[in-house]
Amino acid sequence: MTGFVKVACVADIPEGTGRSVEANGRRVALFNVGGAIHAMDGTCPHRGGPLGEGMLRGSTVTCPWHFWRFDVVTGQATDVPESCIEKFGVRIEGADILVEERALAAQGNG
Repeated sequence: MTGFVKVACVADIPEGTGRSVEANGRRVALFNVGGAIHAMDGTCPHRGGPLGEGMLRGSTVTCPWHFWRFDVVTGQATDVPESCIEKFGVRIEGADILVEERALAAQGNG
């Protein structure tokens, strides 16, 4: 069984917003799309921008540095088909958002 680590509270991420958090030394981007929380690597593969600080429209986040866009549900880049962001398993326990610990241990960020 995979362990999970608390990274934030549900109340910290209102619907239609995102946030950057750090967990186990890794930047994680959290997004609330229609009440569902999504977690992904928080570092844009283009130049390392903080995806959790980007603008979220629907399920698409735009990196605040160079405007690369990603679907937060799938992790797929919308403008660069060969690029995608690693998605992390999420669990909600009460008011807490937990992310899959195994994903956080992988050092795929730049």
